[in-house]
Amino acid sequence: MPFNQKPEKFAAKINTVTIGNGDKAIALGGESVLPFYAFDGPIDNAPKVGVEVTDLGVDESVPGVKAYYEGCSSVAEMAKKASEMEGADFVVLSLKGGDPNGEDKPTEDLVAIVKEVVEALGDYPLVVEGSGNVEKDSELLTKVSEACQGKNALIMSAKEENYKTVGASAGLAYGLNVGAESAVDINLAKQLNVITTQLGVNAEKIVMNIGNAAVGYGYEYVVSTMDRIRNAALSQDDATLQMPIITPVSIDAWSVKESMASEEDMPEWGPAEERGIGMEIMGAAADLVSGSHAVILKHPQSVATISKMIKELV
Repeated sequence: MPFNQKPEKFAAKINTVTIGNGDKAIALGGESVLPFYAFDGPIDNAPKVGVEVTDLGVDESVPGVKAYYEGCSSVAEMAKKASEMEGADFVVLSLKGGDPNGEDKPTEDLVAIVKEVVEALGDYPLVVEGSGNVEKDSELLTKVSEACQGKNALIMSAKEENYKTVGASAGLAYGLNVGAESAVDINLAKQLNVITTQLGVNAEKIVMNIGNAAVGYGYEYVVSTMDRIRNAALSQDDATLQMPIITPVSIDAWSVKESMASEEDMPEWGPAEERGIGMEIMGAAADLVSGSHAVILKHPQSVATISKMIKELV
């Protein structure tokens, strides 16, 4: 008996969020099908791959990353080089150096870096992440939003504790996209979307970062949360969960033992860099098939591999 496939149709759809301007702009979301289910309906906007750079400069602990940015003397030059990486769709500037528990760089210094990156990238899509410290980010991201005015950038790190400040500056004052960040829980993600839209931020200017984990480190919670969000958005037409999802993969993939343990300590695991690349690729691939619309990576090989995977599946 022949197999007759019945397409699964949804009346609802994911919001479309545009980052960047002109011909270089990218669009996230917009589909009415499950991840990569192109046989059920059109996927006009394929998932996107971002490349992370930080205000701290080149990560010299990873040879492949260090080699790629060889010759770059500033963060702006790194961002420009990242935009030229094979498979890259957007650049992510992470302001980790602003963390008071780390280097605690002054806000003025970080904003100056943002301005240089904005100038170097032009209309190329830019995402800016905060320092990771809620109090510092309330001040920092307000000034970062001003520096990104007119660039249609995505300002990440709007959490429950500071969404009013970040949302008001990025989403209302300067018309930028807002990244709503929660901690791997559908109810927390939904609640943050609700209060951010109640603040006045357009739902079609919000991108969700629902959290992430490295493969093998509680990652099943990430998968189940993304799956529940996507199904609620489409099958239940839940408008409070119809925002596209962006997932920072690199920070988790390169900070676990499997990526960091030296070859001297764990010779049976093979080369450390290959392990890190493997963790990054596995995490990104799993995030995308679970419902993420964009992943953030840092190694050139990971970026090229995931970009190729997306092209093969869409």
